[in-house]
Amino acid sequence: MTAPSSPDLPASVRPGPLRPLADTSVATIVAGFVAMMTGYTSSLVLMFQAGQAAHLTPEQISSWIWSLSIGMGVTTIGLSLWFRAPTVIAWSTPGAALLISSLPHVPYAEAIGAYIVCALLLTAVGLTGWFDTLMKRIPGGIAAALLAGILFEIGIEIFHAAQVQTPLVLTMFFAYLLLKRAVPRYAIVGTLVVGVAAAATLGLLDFSHFRVAVAKPVFTMPAFSVQAIVSIGIPLFVVAMASQNVPGIAVLRADGYNTPSSPLIATTGLASLVLAPFGSHGINLAAITAAICTGPHA
Repeated sequence: MTAPSSPDLPASVRPGPLRPLADTSVATIVAGFVAMMTGYTSSLVLMFQAGQAAHLTPEQISSWIWSLSIGMGVTTIGLSLWFRAPTVIAWSTPGAALLISSLPHVPYAEAIGAYIVCALLLTAVGLTGWFDTLMKRIPGGIAAALLAGILFEIGIEIFHAAQVQTPLVLTMFFAYLLLKRAVPRYAIVGTLVVGVAAAATLGLLDFSHFRVAVAKPVFTMPAFSVQAIVSIGIPLFVVAMASQNVPGIAVLRADGYNTPSSPLIATTGLASLVLAPFGSHGINLAAITAAICTGPHA
């Protein structure tokens, strides 16, 4: 497999030969682990809330998370190897939040049909090259502002959390400040370790209902309705483009990766199309977790 040439990239990020062992380090493993943890812990609860509100079975919710995870993992590995760039794929967190209010009002089979319509729209945008044209017309500052808005919303959550779990939040906050100054590469994973230890000390960890089981995909035959497409399919498409794909490309561009965007969008659209009958509401370019994996520390 030959990597696409990118002569306009700086030497520090220009694709080179594939050397998995030589290019692996503690810093890269930590970056990947933190990106995975951030992606799951920041929004996994939204899927449970949406699924329970829509009266889905535990098996259907498990299949939903399974399909998203498989799609994210396979496309992240495949695209990163092909383009020799840290291409991180994630599910749409705003999309999952949208489903909390919209999913209970349509039959589940029709919601699956709406997911398929959203995936088809994403695939069409990628295959036609429309997204590349759009990105050339959008100033970099606007794309960066979209990402900043997402990060700001997450950042201010620390003040809401501090009202509920003040000792835990303050412990993690000051641990991060100290670790960021002493060992910046491992500040986030170090803060995670401190947070888990603090939570255990405060008696906040409860594993009484925890069990490990292999997830099994559950296929649902899609059905299509105008109501579901209008209330779920099109909003999911708009949210994925505006809050995920545009900032996701902005992250890659900001760190010097000139990876073509249309193949990325088309691939995520096709993967979403295949996985939709198993509950996946769609995968797209990551923004926040991508920033963890594209910086010079990783």
